[in-house]
Amino acid sequence: MTVVALLSVAPVREGSMAEDVADAVAALDSFDVAYETNPMGTVIEADDVGVLFDACEAAHRAVDADRVSTVLKVDDKRRSDASADEKVAGVEAALGRPAKRRRE
Repeated sequence: MTVVALLSVAPVREGSMAEDVADAVAALDSFDVAYETNPMGTVIEADDVGVLFDACEAAHRAVDADRVSTVLKVDDKRRSDASADEKVAGVEAALGRPAKRRRE
């Protein structure tokens, strides 16, 4: 089983959130998860939903602010071991070309 999630953790305040987001992302390193950060959040991949939730809780708690907003979207495909990369490859196969990447 592979569990894939999109996690977004941020303090609720004005100004740059980069340091707080970095603290949340760094908290993931203590768990057996793979992750990739993008401009809208962090995609996390784990073999176990419990590990994924523990990692997300740690990321949420890592942000030291009076108010923290966390959004978690989970895809728990229980009868498949398809990775996040395989999901993207499936979309690209259907497109017949690579998906566009962000601008450099």
